[in-house]
Amino acid sequence: MGISVGETVPQRPVCFEGAWVDDVLLAGDGQENVLHIGRAISRAELRRLVQDEQERFRAAGLTTGGTLAVRMPPSEGCVVAMLAGWRQGAQVALIDHRLTTFEVGRTIARLAPQLVVEPVENVSGRLRGYFDVRSRVVPVPSGRPAATPHALLQLSSGSTGPSKVIGRTVGSLLAELDRYAQLDGFPRRGERCVVLASVVHVLGLVGGLLHGLASGARVVLPGMQTVDGILRAVAAEDEPTTVLGVPSQAALLATAQSPPRLPNLRRMIVGGELVQAETRERFTRGYGAALGAMYGMTEVGVIATDLDGSTSPGLTPAPGTKVRVEDGQILLGLDRTPYVGPADPARYVDGWLRTKDAGRLDDATGLLTVHGRLDSQVSVGGLKVDLGEVEATLCALPGVTDAVVVQGAGIEAFVTVTHQGVREGLAESVATRLAPYKRPRRLHVLNELPRTVTGKPVRDAEALRTAARSAAPA
Repeated sequence: MGISVGETVPQRPVCFEGAWVDDVLLAGDGQENVLHIGRAISRAELRRLVQDEQERFRAAGLTTGGTLAVRMPPSEGCVVAMLAGWRQGAQVALIDHRLTTFEVGRTIARLAPQLVVEPVENVSGRLRGYFDVRSRVVPVPSGRPAATPHALLQLSSGSTGPSKVIGRTVGSLLAELDRYAQLDGFPRRGERCVVLASVVHVLGLVGGLLHGLASGARVVLPGMQTVDGILRAVAAEDEPTTVLGVPSQAALLATAQSPPRLPNLRRMIVGGELVQAETRERFTRGYGAALGAMYGMTEVGVIATDLDGSTSPGLTPAPGTKVRVEDGQILLGLDRTPYVGPADPARYVDGWLRTKDAGRLDDATGLLTVHGRLDSQVSVGGLKVDLGEVEATLCALPGVTDAVVVQGAGIEAFVTVTHQGVREGLAESVATRLAPYKRPRRLHVLNELPRTVTGKPVRDAEALRTAARSAAPA
């Protein structure tokens, strides 16, 4: 079964020419404030900053068809560097600044950019929303010009295995911006979007930064991604405001005991993983605002949405997407493979991308329900167990704030709790809710779950066990 939703996206030329930056992202009233990253930045000033940065890249030898890696923390300099690279007609690779020196070196060797933009000083601060940093341009002697037509290179989150290099053409980015433009309820001109998701990963980059520039919705990065810091950013202006982030950030906001009255807060929209029902209920009750959800992938961006939480767990496929479900797996129709370099040949076949996500498409309503990763289906004694079901059961227990369940020698669960008293009786509570063959053989209580740089829980069993060994005993 399958569905094709919305009008056909007009074909645009796919090339390295930088005109799309001026035509789509930097066009408009020069006096309009389009960004707030520690200070308000008008469209005219942003154009000037991008032009100056482009001159710096040219002086360093960057030409049309060249390659540039941006390894900057969320900052004014990060935004300006990526826009300047595209305006120059270069292929821009985005590298998360939180990677270790070893990981950065391995990534640079893998991507072989000709130039790297990086901060002059080391930065730190896990809950910082943005940084005030200077950047430097470092030539890479072994760098190579672009070998593919992709304007953007990103690395997958690596939550379930090694990262893949994913390429997006200008046409792919513009098609995603078209989808966002057609979503009723997504931020528009005269509104603000407080972006908590990383601007070097697809949700924060396209859904936050690029959509804001294209639509005229002002993009705000909060000073701190604490509850107080986020709420101050929301309350700072009177315009209708949307918060864009991941479920763990919504869960953080939902912990506020007495949330302030925020009449301008329209909704929070989260993506990256499934939203727990308790988080949605606590958030909507506390703030009187909707908690919406999005399903997407780095490979293509936004796929399906429920922006006001009214159809949960069902999601409406975004306009222009081609979605079908085959043997319980969600498939996406794409013109070409999104992968650059070595990749599993079974992932993209005959114009369809195998997402490895389990789901169901309702023929009557057209709603897509995402059940989680297909690799969460395991066999225990010949009986099928959905690890996602075990996770959901654990998260529904009083006092349990998060959970990850993996299969090793047996089913293992890693949970976080509100207080240590919850630890007592946890196994007994699980026993009343799950059949014996579904129960974790070991329950580990951690102070916090290890997460990828995009905020997704790590699902590598050994990494989880390492975190458990440094926390409380199982």
